[in-house]
Amino acid sequence: MIVEIREYVAVPGRLPAIVDLFSNHTARMFERYGVELISAGHTVIGENSFGELVYSLRFNDLAELDLKWGQVTSDPEWQDAFAAAEQDGPLIGTMRRRVIDDTPFQARR
Repeated sequence: MIVEIREYVAVPGRLPAIVDLFSNHTARMFERYGVELISAGHTVIGENSFGELVYSLRFNDLAELDLKWGQVTSDPEWQDAFAAAEQDGPLIGTMRRRVIDDTPFQARR
């Protein structure tokens, strides 16, 4: 099992548009393609507090991660929603992505 963590730092003033895109389109695409959303929220303490969207997803392995992200990002509905969200300018200032493998620690649970 692996967990992917994504942090999207908004272009100033664009966080509401990122949250809207995620809440109304991206999360629905996750459901459509069987992507397990563990959590989503804003950073409240630390770098980029209240200026970023952070979420985590669970996958069986890297092959599933690649397959499902390919399905989400190639979906015409998601592409149209992303393009519409960026009509007033870019949404994302920076994006950070990490994939965590908890295999070495599973026996300790």
